[in-house]
Amino acid sequence: MKSQKLKVYLGADHRGYELKESIAGWLFEWGYEFTDLGASYLDPKDDYTVYAERVASIVAETKGSLGILLCGSGVGVDVVANKMDGVRASIGKSPAQVKAGRNDDDMNVLVIAAGYTKENEAKEMVKVFLETNFAGKARHKKRLEDIKRLEANN
Repeated sequence: MKSQKLKVYLGADHRGYELKESIAGWLFEWGYEFTDLGASYLDPKDDYTVYAERVASIVAETKGSLGILLCGSGVGVDVVANKMDGVRASIGKSPAQVKAGRNDDDMNVLVIAAGYTKENEAKEMVKVFLETNFAGKARHKKRLEDIKRLEANN
């Protein structure tokens, strides 16, 4: 199940702060190595861009790592994270959708819309995100190569 080498990076603004704290507790309980990149306290004036950039840039540079980002709608951190070459972030809607994203698209950043996701739903999505591996089928690898080509030409 859990990969000993897997490193997880967390980030959230004020709207995702409370749920991020719950996720940190689950990661600790499940035995994952993780780094919380903020917010380190609830600041209603903070900006999601800071935390999304922190998490996404490290995930982009650290092979085999995963990120979890939260903001109110999920859209802001999703947009920022996907600006980084090598990041494949997506808003989680259900455990089945998250599993498909990891399995087929090697999604490496799970985005959670804290304002629209119940804690038990988030817990299920995080668990599936961490426990599902990329299937590595030829057609999926080809698509990832297409994405790399697009990133290189942008």
